[in-house]
Formats: sequence, C-alpha cells, structure tokens
Amino acid sequence: MTFIKKTLASSIAIAATAAMATAAQAEISDGTVRIGYLADMSGTYRDLAGPGGLEALEMAIEDFGGSVDGAPIEVFSADDRNSADVGANTVREWVDQRNVDLVAGMVASSVTIAVTNVLEANDKLGIVSGSAASSITNEHCTPNHIHWVYDTYPLANGTARAVVEQGGDTWFMLTADYAFGHALEADVTKVVEENGGEVIGGVRHPFPTDDFSSYILQAQGSGAKIIGLANAGSDTVNAINTASQFGVVEAGQQLAGLLVFLNDVYAMGLDATQGLLLTTGWYWNMDDESREWAERYYERVGSMPTMVQAGIYSSTMHYLQAVQATGSDDTQTVREYMMKQPIHDFFARNGRIREDGRMVHDMYLARVKSPAESTHEWDLYEILTSIPAEEAYRPLSESQCDLVQN
Repeated sequence: MTFIKKTLASSIAIAATAAMATAAQAEISDGTVRIGYLADMSGTYRDLAGPGGLEALEMAIEDFGGSVDGAPIEVFSADDRNSADVGANTVREWVDQRNVDLVAGMVASSVTIAVTNVLEANDKLGIVSGSAASSITNEHCTPNHIHWVYDTYPLANGTARAVVEQGGDTWFMLTADYAFGHALEADVTKVVEENGGEVIGGVRHPFPTDDFSSYILQAQGSGAKIIGLANAGSDTVNAINTASQFGVVEAGQQLAGLLVFLNDVYAMGLDATQGLLLTTGWYWNMDDESREWAERYYERVGSMPTMVQAGIYSSTMHYLQAVQATGSDDTQTVREYMMKQPIHDFFARNGRIREDGRMVHDMYLARVKSPAESTHEWDLYEILTSIPAEEAYRPLSESQCDLVQN
C-alpha cells in the first residue's frame, strides 16, 4: 500500500510538472522562444560585436539551461552589412517567416533605427547593444526596444568633459557622416560648450572610410588643441594611424577617441594609444565577477570581450528571466516585467530600464595604460572613476521621447 501511495504521488508530481511546462509553452508562441541576432559580421564593426557577440548570446542561453520551462530557445543570425535596408528586410523576413520574439545585437545606428521601426510595426521586441546614437531612446524611441550598453550622451559626458577640464578647450570634430556620428558630434559639442570650451571646426567623412589623409590635414590646419574622433571601429583605427603618420601629437595636438573599444586599443597597441582617455560601460578586468565571466568567454573565443559583447550576454539573460517569470513571450508583457526588475550583474551596476527604453547603469572613465604599466597583452585600461547611472545618461527632463511624461 505504501508503495502504491508513493507511486501515485510520484505520478501526480510528474503530471503536474508536465502540465506546468505545457501551460508555459501555451503562453509562448509556437512553444519556442526565437531570438534573431543581427550585426555587422564581416565589416567595420565586426570585432566589437560580430561573431563574438553571437557567442556571448549563446553562452547566456547555455547558462540559462537552453530552454524556458520546457520551451526550447532557437537562435538564428544574419550579417546586416551595415545597411539599413538589409537590416530592415532581414527582420521583416524573421517576423513573417520565423515568428521571431527578440532581435538582439544591432550595431550601426542607422540600421538600428530602421529595424526598430519594423519591430514597432509588428509588436516585436529588440534589445540594442552595439549602437551608440542617443537618439535611439530619444526622438527615435519606441515601446518595442531597449538600449542596453551605452550611447553617445555618456561618451560625451565622460570623455569630453574630462578633456576640457584638463585644458583641451578648442576642438575640431572628425565625424562619421551618419546617425551615430551626428548624435555623438551634437552631444560632444554641447558638453564642450557647457564647460567653457569651443568647437572651432569640423569635417564629416563617409562611413566607412579607408583614407583619412585629407581629413587629418584639415584638422591640423584648424589649430584646435583637440581633434575629436566621432567615429568608431576601423574608422577610428584608421584615423588614429593616419594622425600618427602625420605627426599630429608630436606637433602639439591631442586626439580624443570618443568611442574606442577594447579591440581597437588591442589592435593599435599601447605605444600608439597610451594615455588616451575614454569612457566605457564595462571592462573585463574591473573586478572578480567581470574577470570570471571574461575568462570563460576568452576560452571560447580567444580574445577578451568588449563592453558590447558582455552587454549582449547580460541583456539576453535579463530577457530570458522575464520570459520565464511571466510565462510569456508577448512583447509588452516581457518588456514591462524587464522594466520593473533592477539589473545588477557582472556587467551592470545600479542598472534599470527607464520608460524611454534606456537601460541606465554606471559608466567608467578609463585611461589606456603605457606599455610599462601593462602586465599582459589584454591589460589595457586603468579605471579612473565611475560615473553614476543617474549622472551618466541624458536626464528624462530633456527627453524628446513620446513615451516620457515630462
């Protein structure tokens, strides 16, 4: 009789578990959570997100267990080739043919703005990790996306403010001629002028650009103390290398890399970049928790992660936790839950998602180490100070986002 009771109890427990799993899947469309990873996989921004970002996303799914209460997690990816048309068309196909739940990655801001319009029209969710333009959660905000890692506002607020305070009060802006570059130029100009400096000139270059000779010559001719680089990826690397060939620093001007990634510094080397001030949302060697995750990533990829790649892991975990907690992949249900939960993991300190979709968290002012200071090949930054979340990002009182009640 005891055996029968135990068997009956076990059967009821198994049936209940199966019923809960079935119920969870019933709330998840087609019984599968589908994530599309969209990024530049082969061009200018490949190394800052690219295949490494996809690996970080897959790490998050593995660490989560590979399913949500029995519903499998499916991942597919595409190279947007930094084209807004390619990105938007890819996501339309994912919506129409694959029933995508979440679009992750997204690097070039022009691509992101086009994609988030598609997401809004189809009530799907996007988490933007690679793009920089602060307009993504300002005039281009939607109720269908979240901006996770950084944007141009804290980059300007951190780096430009620090440079002006150190005496760099005249600037020449070298700007990538698309949404990200325009946003960064505007944010930097505002910070420079508010702190008593002046932008005395500038030039915009096509994205991407291989030959920076004429642009660097114009910057030299301006007589500005600071040449602000409002570009990213290989454009920044090419501009810095060209400036080195032209002896810009030796002649007395200083470069301000306004969006410099770990992989950029690694590629150029400490001889070329030592002393460079930059703002970052995360650094692999900033504490034990960051090091532990970064070392796991390194074992899989062979390089240390950028802040974008770390942010992709962090945002994917937060999304999956929300799907599990709500038992649903409905966009607005999941987004609302995500907004209510604070974010404090190896990536984010004091993180939260605001009504405009901006995930605000502490940012960091860093200095690139000299070769003598570095203890190994990826020991590249010294964190100088943290910028609290509520100070780093554009205040909601200045927002142009329709979702914000001012």
